[in-house]
Amino acid sequence: MPTLGQQDEVFVLDLGDGENRFHPDWIAAVGAALDELGNADGARALVTTATGRFYSNGLDLDWLSAHGEQALDYVVSVHQLLARFLSLPMITVAALPGHTFAAGAMLSLAHDFRIMRADRGFWCLPEAEIGIPFTPGMSALIQSRLVPRVAHEAMVTARRYGGRDALADGIVDQAVAEDAVRVTAVELAGAQAGKAGPVLGTIKTRMYAAALDALGDKENPMG
Repeated sequence: MPTLGQQDEVFVLDLGDGENRFHPDWIAAVGAALDELGNADGARALVTTATGRFYSNGLDLDWLSAHGEQALDYVVSVHQLLARFLSLPMITVAALPGHTFAAGAMLSLAHDFRIMRADRGFWCLPEAEIGIPFTPGMSALIQSRLVPRVAHEAMVTARRYGGRDALADGIVDQAVAEDAVRVTAVELAGAQAGKAGPVLGTIKTRMYAAALDALGDKENPMG
């Protein structure tokens, strides 16, 4: 399960050591960590990362198939989590030590910056391959964070981007050695920690107003 630690002014949220899928309990734990961040004062920034081969493999499809009657509420909870990251009033950095797929890739896009391992692991939006359409909110998030050519390719081909390819296409901001992923993310976040506060939150909310509006649709979240 996710755990929250702190290195000076940088909070480090470790998403877990498994596939870190969006199980309802996992979503709740991440939300609780963000609540703790919201109660912090002064300079601060957030790094999310993981331990093991995965940053996140996205939605918990096994749970969803067993609880189909809760699908709409589940999607709303996922959207709310993505929106919350997208509008956090502090600098956020996703440190990607391994595979980052589907909603996990979307979660990384909801951060301000992404640091990915260069030599192993893939960033991928596999929805076209596995037959699950993007919700309007997810589409809006992806298209707000990637240039049109890259968003189109990633969404319609389910291409798997290694670290260097992801860097070349602007999906991530740096591709580094395995042992430098978390360190680089913490350094980047720490350098921007002084910007935390309501002004930054307002900037993000206005910058991503359309995506946040789509993610906030509780009446028809799946389109």
